[in-house]
Amino acid sequence: MIDAEVLHRLQATLNERKGAAPDSSYVASLYAKGLDAICKKIAEEAAETLMAAKDGDRLHLVREVTDLWFHSMVLLAQFDLGVDDVLAELRRREGISGLDEKKNRSL
Repeated sequence: MIDAEVLHRLQATLNERKGAAPDSSYVASLYAKGLDAICKKIAEEAAETLMAAKDGDRLHLVREVTDLWFHSMVLLAQFDLGVDDVLAELRRREGISGLDEKKNRSL
């Protein structure tokens, strides 16, 4: 079972930081830099996740995926989206073949 509460608490913190002074927190500074900076950070974290996976270091992989999730949540908050939106999409896809789901996206 997913401990969605920790994700909801993080989401609340990220939303609070959206209106904060850029020098008050890392997340506030990221929001102040804008969408390109947030997307760049996600790309960096995705690359680090891939490198950790190729290294076979399980703890490093978990830490990098955590960074990737965190920055993905920053991006979601930028668009006023959050945990519940992603969970709803996961629920929608549950039990559907990945091939079928991809095929239905183009319809």
